[in-house]
Amino acid sequence: MTLAPPPPLSSTSAVRLRLVSQPAQGHMPRLIDGAWWPRSPDLASELPRLLAGLPPAWGQVTSVLVDEAVWSPFPGRLLVADQVVRLRRTTTQHSPSTVCLLAPGRGRWDLLVVPPAATDAEAGRLMERAATAVKDGMGRGVAVR
Repeated sequence: MTLAPPPPLSSTSAVRLRLVSQPAQGHMPRLIDGAWWPRSPDLASELPRLLAGLPPAWGQVTSVLVDEAVWSPFPGRLLVADQVVRLRRTTTQHSPSTVCLLAPGRGRWDLLVVPPAATDAEAGRLMERAATAVKDGMGRGVAVR
């Protein structure tokens, strides 16, 4: 298990995260719950910032599933804010890449991962697109335009 250092408190290290509003009762579920723009491909240093920036209503994330090809090598478990988070890898190529966050008793959240090297303009477009992604009645992804 790897110990993650606490995220720095400077404003330049703030999590770059955009979350989609929860749908009202009776509306279609989302395909993507938001977008995350990490500053580097180092999951062990980026994940603590992400988890610290999530809404308290999401609960404690205990498991994270990521595309192994996007990140530099990372451990199977990480201690973040006195909590063990299990890191699981997938080798399935997702285009675009996502990260799946699981919190027991609270739910699952899927975030689009904006490549760390993206320009501000590219990141803005990807984060906006994530805000409009929903699932159709059959669970297939549909982008709302």
